Amino acid sequence: MDERGPVRSVLAGVRRSAVAAAAGVHADAPRAGVGRPQARLPRSRRPTAGLPGPETTSPWILMYHSVAVEEHDPYQLTVSPERFAEQIAWLHRRGRRGVSVRELMRARAAGKDDRLVGLTFDDGYADFARYAVPILQAYGFTATAYVVADLLGRDNDWDAEGPRKKLLTVQEVTELAAAGWEIGSHGLGHRSLPGLPADVLATQTRESRRALEEVAGGPVTGFCYPYGAVDLPATLAVRDAGYDYACAIAHSPLTGRYALPRCYVGDRDGAWRLRAKRGRHRLRDTVTELRRHRLAAQHRRSAR
Repeated sequence: MDERGPVRSVLAGVRRSAVAAAAGVHADAPRAGVGRPQARLPRSRRPTAGLPGPETTSPWILMYHSVAVEEHDPYQLTVSPERFAEQIAWLHRRGRRGVSVRELMRARAAGKDDRLVGLTFDDGYADFARYAVPILQAYGFTATAYVVADLLGRDNDWDAEGPRKKLLTVQEVTELAAAGWEIGSHGLGHRSLPGLPADVLATQTRESRRALEEVAGGPVTGFCYPYGAVDLPATLAVRDAGYDYACAIAHSPLTGRYALPRCYVGDRDGAWRLRAKRGRHRLRDTVTELRRHRLAAQHRRSAR
């Protein structure tokens, strides 16, 4: 079965009109349930070989999924619009500005990211446009929506026990990109990448980028690993596909530009929990760096 089929068939009918219309304008994550695999870490003693050198700290990036009202939410992926507005208002009061990861990484390279926090929305739920965007716009914030290239306009059928949620359509993604929101790739079909053959990894990363660039009408430079599941071959495939960065969830030996850790945000997270998660993020940066030094020392000893 051609993994690109769904996107290509949808694009055939609406691409011209959509583009024309737009031209004018986890340790932190909840426990995984059935159908949500845990992140896998590499077994290599030099897990970052071939990747950019690690940094001593990682940017603070918040991980959202759905902003809506749900009575049944077993994966705890939904934040109510009211709670989301409170969380964004808290960031604003603290003197922080929420931005897309694309903007965050550019500011970080220029040494101007001190008061910035990355805002990410996994899976590309349609409620991002309906509820999240108006709240973010009210504060002058931006964000990144990671969408599943082959499932635009469908629903989240990968979450076996969760509520069915509509995903952004091709038209909506085009309009969001035209309005300045970053669109990133979440793979072709929300498939976990660790353990996949090299050719399948290449398809998942390269083809999802190609398809989304057609929809967005511009470069797609960010990737987000489905389920947060990442290993070394996955990071290398993302790098080789031409992405500028990639988001994971947990801190790990791979933490860096192609496995950025993020803080899960849920409906229970008020001001004090967000402050605690910020502190925990810093602590995990420190622990990760200490482990890197220890692994490097072990490698040097074994190489003698």
